[in-house]
Amino acid sequence: MNAHFPSGFRWGSATAAYQVEGAAAEDGRTPSIWDTFSRTPGKVRNGDTGDIATDHYHRSREDIALMTRLGLTDYRFSISWSRVLPGGRGPVSQKGLDFYRQLADELLDAGIRPVATLYHWDLPQELEDAGGWPERATAERFAEYAGRTAEALGDRVSTWTTLNEPWCAAFLGYGSGEHAPGRTDARAALRAAHHLNLAHGLGVRALRAALPASAEVSLTLNLHALRPAADSPEDRDAVRRIDAVGNRIFLDPVFHGRLPADLVADTASLTDWSFVHDGDLDAIAAPIDALGVNYYSPAVVAAGTSAAPSPWPGAAGHVRFVPLPGPRTAMDWPVDADGLYELLVRLRDELPHVPLLITENGAAYDDYADPEGGVHDPERVAYLAAHLAAARRALADGVDLRGYFLWSLLDNFEWAHGYGRRFGIVYVDFPTGRRTPKDSFRWYGEVIARNGLPPR
Repeated sequence: MNAHFPSGFRWGSATAAYQVEGAAAEDGRTPSIWDTFSRTPGKVRNGDTGDIATDHYHRSREDIALMTRLGLTDYRFSISWSRVLPGGRGPVSQKGLDFYRQLADELLDAGIRPVATLYHWDLPQELEDAGGWPERATAERFAEYAGRTAEALGDRVSTWTTLNEPWCAAFLGYGSGEHAPGRTDARAALRAAHHLNLAHGLGVRALRAALPASAEVSLTLNLHALRPAADSPEDRDAVRRIDAVGNRIFLDPVFHGRLPADLVADTASLTDWSFVHDGDLDAIAAPIDALGVNYYSPAVVAAGTSAAPSPWPGAAGHVRFVPLPGPRTAMDWPVDADGLYELLVRLRDELPHVPLLITENGAAYDDYADPEGGVHDPERVAYLAAHLAAARRALADGVDLRGYFLWSLLDNFEWAHGYGRRFGIVYVDFPTGRRTPKDSFRWYGEVIARNGLPPR
């Protein structure tokens, strides 16, 4: 198989505001739900917070120099809602906007396309205090934020993403409580999922009104690559249930303007879905230019029971997850690149006219600097090579894949794991902030330079 990628293929890396920026209380920024959650005892490993993170707010030029050295064509970052619109509403912060203006300008000067994500889980705390994503008003506030941010940055940023992984925001944030804001209410999680969908649709409308017609507007989903444990009716139904609340709860409204009928039936004991108003589904189905796909590992499911609190309303009590044999990352996630291929081919078949971007893919390992200062991560290189080979195979089989964004450029604050998990291809010594490119950095740079996989 040809190891090269199409001409113009986009080679990127990605970060998120709360994970890298730091400067949590500078220049008018107000707390987000992750500031509050990380300060709540027992929620984040070792009591870590994103107060400093990797200090990207002050070290962005250094980080862009690393991107330039790497050869990136694109850099995907998220914008802190609390930094540009403190409290989630009201007047914009010019200092907050200036940070992103400068970041975009310096990226453009380096020949790197800025790719902005408006929401990567850091809801302003004041909006959570008013009810958060289970409340319709939060979607309306998001549309205002999207429009005002696009008005300020649209002359520099031509590629926009509304939401990153709304499944995590809804079901880990409001269902299982593993993520901020830490609520455990299945009904609230379903309401949050709908209002995140609505925020996306209203956000697309606001972006289109503020941006040039040439701008690219997208959505990023962490779609689940699912397999039944056995070829039985019971296990196939387990896959259906997880697919409904893990995938189609977003895919169906966004691309088909409908709710999955089986999801509504599965969750009938929890809600009658009366929070879906007339016109919502039409708004959610606003056309977009690309779909971002985040993939790390597949899931094998079987009929059975699951522990509460569950992030899977409609599947809890009916489904269990079966461990996949083979190597695992430091997150205890199985390494299986075939799942990426399976997911991309599914999207080719179901959404044949929607261009795709792999917007996150990577692995955490227990990296360390050796006595000579090098950071050797052969497991990550093997992981990336296998997944890029899967992406290349999908391209050969007709998938309209336009780019690949490695997660992550830097070791950073890894949500509830704090600083205990390292996904970066650049090692960060957190006490000093010192950056050290890992072997995987050099390997990925070779991939970009070749526009393809190097010989094994």
